Amino acid sequence: MSILIEKEIKASNIIISEESISIDLNDGRSISAPLSWYPRLFHGTLEERNNWEIIGNGAGIHWPDLDEDLSVESLLAGRPSMENASSLKKWLELRNKT
Repeated sequence: MSILIEKEIKASNIIISEESISIDLNDGRSISAPLSWYPRLFHGTLEERNNWEIIGNGAGIHWPDLDEDLSVESLLAGRPSMENASSLKKWLELRNKT
């Protein structure tokens, strides 16, 4: 599925609760999604979740502590994480070793 975007929609702020992620957009809208859609964010600590940076001039968000990236386009399309169970399992195992 592809979304036609006439105006370049960019992230301007991110708010993360225990249950959801909300993104303020440069066109005045805010969108949110359940945190459970993004397992690395879900399993991250509050400190790790709040250590984010806007990347690509607003096209995405990066969490360096969690090695997670989300694009505004995917959020607008309502796409959850595409990480497979095997990859998540390896990531969780590495987290538990530190």
